[in-house]
Amino acid sequence: MKVRDIIRVIEEFAPLSIQEKWDNSGLSVGSPESPVTSVLLGLDCTPGLVDEAVACGADMIVTHHPLIFSGLKKISPEDPVGAAVIKAVSAGIAVYSAHTTADKVIAGVSGAMAERLGLKDISVLEPEDGGTGLGVIGYFPEPMSSEETVAYVKERFGLKMLRTSRPVEEKISKVALCGGAGASLIGTAVAAGAGLYITGDVSYHHFFTPDGFMLMDIGHYESEKDIVPILFSLIKKNFPNFAVRITENVNSNPIYYF
Repeated sequence: MKVRDIIRVIEEFAPLSIQEKWDNSGLSVGSPESPVTSVLLGLDCTPGLVDEAVACGADMIVTHHPLIFSGLKKISPEDPVGAAVIKAVSAGIAVYSAHTTADKVIAGVSGAMAERLGLKDISVLEPEDGGTGLGVIGYFPEPMSSEETVAYVKERFGLKMLRTSRPVEEKISKVALCGGAGASLIGTAVAAGAGLYITGDVSYHHFFTPDGFMLMDIGHYESEKDIVPILFSLIKKNFPNFAVRITENVNSNPIYYF
């Protein structure tokens, strides 16, 4: 087994060609020709995740968020990204990420959000050629009031808290979703007729919403975490006897709530 074999399976699911122009999905550390005997999966490639890969004998890491997101001017062990790069290179561990590639397939990040909520008639929110695109839109099984919706979303995502715009008076039926930082699609959700848009990393001014439209921020990590078991299942299905595992430190969320 080589790194390229794992990459092939992932990219059959989420092709590298569909990533956003600003993204850095793909292989960021290592060679596609390197042998691989074990893969460790996580949402973020932190120094701790690389340490865990070394400890469990994994020679490849697959994450959602890219380890190297933008250009590095220096690689220092005092910086979390630099430390992870140094550790991975020193241990001969390849690092691959499926970021906006996994965001833009309907069975990826946003589709997993829709599945948690039990949405029906799901389609891509901002479609592109080939049936891919950012976000999804669908319908609740039954219309719900704002209060019912808040309670339902918190229960389904296991949330202690969330942020919303002013609750709407109408019952909510049509729901748009985008994992991660999806504020750029607020207008798209409104234009699509959604009564509710759920995403993460929403800034203050975005919460001034039009009548009949409710915006909900459930958190970046919270909206994307389901992609890790999806990638795990994908690799395991294609290589059933291969050593693949999800990080024991499942929660890599850098945000703490008090």
